[in-house]
Amino acid sequence: MEKNELLEVKAKAKEWLSDTYDAQTRAQVQALLDAEDPAELVDAFYKNLEFGTGGLRGIMGVGTNRMNIYTVGAATQGLSNYLKVNFAGLDEIKVAIGHDCRNNSRLFAETSAKIFAANGIKAYLFEDLRPTPELSFAIRELGCQSGIILTASHNPKEYNGYKAYWDDGSQIVAPHDENIVNEVARIKPENIKFDGPDDLIEILGEEMDNKFLENVKKVSISPDVIERHKDMKIIYTPIHGTGVKLIPAALRAFGFTNIINIPEQDVVSGDFPTVVSPNPEEPAAMEMATKKAAEINADVVMASDPDSDRIGVAVKNDKGEYVILNGNQTALLFFYYIIVNMKKEGKLKGNEFVVKTIVSTEMIAEVARRNNIEYYDVYTGFKFIAEVIRDNEGVKKYIGGGEESFGFMPSDFVRDKDAVSACALMAEIAAWAMDQGKSLYELLQDIYLEYGFSREKMKYVVRKGKTGAEEIQQIMTKFRNDPPKELGGSPMEWVKDYSTLVAKNLITGEEKKIDQKITSNVLQFFTQEGTKISVRPSGTEPKIKFYFEVKGELESRADFDAAEQKADAKIDAIMEELGL
Repeated sequence: MEKNELLEVKAKAKEWLSDTYDAQTRAQVQALLDAEDPAELVDAFYKNLEFGTGGLRGIMGVGTNRMNIYTVGAATQGLSNYLKVNFAGLDEIKVAIGHDCRNNSRLFAETSAKIFAANGIKAYLFEDLRPTPELSFAIRELGCQSGIILTASHNPKEYNGYKAYWDDGSQIVAPHDENIVNEVARIKPENIKFDGPDDLIEILGEEMDNKFLENVKKVSISPDVIERHKDMKIIYTPIHGTGVKLIPAALRAFGFTNIINIPEQDVVSGDFPTVVSPNPEEPAAMEMATKKAAEINADVVMASDPDSDRIGVAVKNDKGEYVILNGNQTALLFFYYIIVNMKKEGKLKGNEFVVKTIVSTEMIAEVARRNNIEYYDVYTGFKFIAEVIRDNEGVKKYIGGGEESFGFMPSDFVRDKDAVSACALMAEIAAWAMDQGKSLYELLQDIYLEYGFSREKMKYVVRKGKTGAEEIQQIMTKFRNDPPKELGGSPMEWVKDYSTLVAKNLITGEEKKIDQKITSNVLQFFTQEGTKISVRPSGTEPKIKFYFEVKGELESRADFDAAEQKADAKIDAIMEELGL
């Protein structure tokens, strides 16, 4: 770091030594200033946390680039100011507040409730930790204008986060997201109203849980199938998070009776004592559950992340091993089941639509097209799926939306990814497969046989801190200015640049407009034979992500392993070509 930049960081940190901040915070900042190595000081103060695809998220600690009561307080004060301008005509502005199991989540939630109340805003605060989808539901149920939940989703234990929602229960999108960021940036610590009256804070509890579960139950498409297989063996783990009560309750509400838990992971803890990372995308996070499944020959294994918006699924393959489905496979099962069975039950009226994200498998689009269901492609983040729902409200019927990162939303009573409903519906899909004499694994293979085979992988590169952010931007610039001419032995055909919303055919020179409302820092490459590579920096983590999808041939279930191995080898070769 340049000397002048370091001086700026130190000056910024010294502002936190004033009496505006509590004694503990001042002592911690002074320790950073006194440290011989300034790296931690720089990372804590070189920038302010900003809203990304998942809101505000960062490592807990002192500093403008950290999650603490002052950065949370500034976000809440800025949001309060914005709500008071946007809803000035209302007699009462209302917000709902939830939190997960993470260290400091309750503190941040209670701090936010006090700030809202100090600004004359009615705050509904959940009595204890609750799933993110329930917070989204409560906003709509209570007629709130906004809501927040304190969670860092599936991130490691040192992280926390702050997701902000609008009156439709969706995470905030443009122009409100940028406007709130600007409002928050104007907040000085002395502007934060920390001490609101208790009479503007109302506690939410079991009554809201019951209303939420009543709606979850309506997600079921084939209750008769469940009745025939209600005792199937279901293993579920919340990985120490918010799903511990409501997901087993949702499974029981669907009619399932044989739900096996993992007691060590039912312990609610922000330290996540049994895992390194509470992310169901990581095999280690589901290892205890899959080990138990092997012992009892379970029919399906499911997990949710700490705030219960992501679902992990493990199934038994043809060798008797429990394997974790990737997020694209899980989403594909959901979309296939919903479309095929709504059609079978006569529930499709011709105005239905589904939504996927641009980095998710094109197999979803293929299933939708062949069944004459309209589909939309949106950016990563369920706020964009919710935006499509909002745009089509009262005209078209939403029947499902998902993305590759283990998120699915089966119904629009929630406007964010919903592992509570998704776990219950996935158990129903497993029962439906059993009704046909199949396992979930065999059902997935049969979908590939009917619609074509594809294989997907995601690779990410972590680059932390200020220098890491700069390096990530350099990687994007290189790919943008000098896209690969060939990948996996196939010529590059299309390059889509979502920062300019222009798609260019490298072979013919043709250009066309990409149909999105706003720009985004995403690149996509499509080869002539159908390989797709997407590149994007994460909106919530210090990562740049590479998504790969290749096509393959599958003649029978017996060929499945060989098809996967061939596709994996192709993806590995492409990664090597890209220097990953």
